[in-house]
Amino acid sequence: MSSSPYISVIIPTYDRAWILKEAIDSVLVQKFTDFEIIVVDDGSTDDTAALLTAYRDQITTIHQENRGVSAARNVAIANAKGRYIAFLDSDDLWLTEKLSCQVDFFNSHSEAVICQTDELWIRNGVRVNPKNRHKKPSGMIFESSLHLCLVSPSAVMIKKSLFDEVGLFNEEFPACEDYDLWLRISLNYPIHLIEQQMVVKRGGHDDQLSRNPKLDQYRIQSIVNILERYRLPHQYFQAAIDVLREKCRIYAEGCLKRGRVDEAALYQEIRNRQWHENEPYPCAGGI
Repeated sequence: MSSSPYISVIIPTYDRAWILKEAIDSVLVQKFTDFEIIVVDDGSTDDTAALLTAYRDQITTIHQENRGVSAARNVAIANAKGRYIAFLDSDDLWLTEKLSCQVDFFNSHSEAVICQTDELWIRNGVRVNPKNRHKKPSGMIFESSLHLCLVSPSAVMIKKSLFDEVGLFNEEFPACEDYDLWLRISLNYPIHLIEQQMVVKRGGHDDQLSRNPKLDQYRIQSIVNILERYRLPHQYFQAAIDVLREKCRIYAEGCLKRGRVDEAALYQEIRNRQWHENEPYPCAGGI
């Protein structure tokens, strides 16, 4: 690995020894080779440590107590030497031209700070087609990103300096931490899409964070944070309010069906809260 690589590839992992090798190997065969690989073992209890030892000087390994994917990515960002950051989830794969196609994009779009490629979806070993609502947009995507996450961590490449402006992953979020980061970025920057499928996104296994039953709880918190901390243009403000209220309505109804009356009342209160467009720090407080 170069002492001053162009790209830092960050792979967080937790008890994924059964699939992690394929992810690492898909980086090592990239046609663009000026990169470092940082694997953060987030307190694995399986054979991850032994697997990583086999790579010796091909990767940098960071071992930490189990603190979640946000903390794992953040510690890797702090140790990264590259000008650009590329994330790879440990259950995904890259095609061999993934890095080179994004480097080419940045070389021809000097103003860009973040881009993602398209991806192939595999569920339980079978290729599936994303639904229309999952189709990735390109450009100023804040409004469309409020509904659900439209950026894939494994598909992203981002200028490292951008984290100094927008902050890191929110370590209080056990899931939807990427949704939260993309919202903060898309407030002010276009997120460009390269319409080439360069990532194999694999799902269907039991340990996926996307199986968390409280995903909308974290999305609601993320939108509340945005409303409390930023002055939004009118169009963004209204879109955020509309999506927040709809998500709170649905989540509160779900709580009532399950007998969680106090929790339902909390989200009904958030739904009815009076937000003020020109006040980034309302007195109501967070969730």
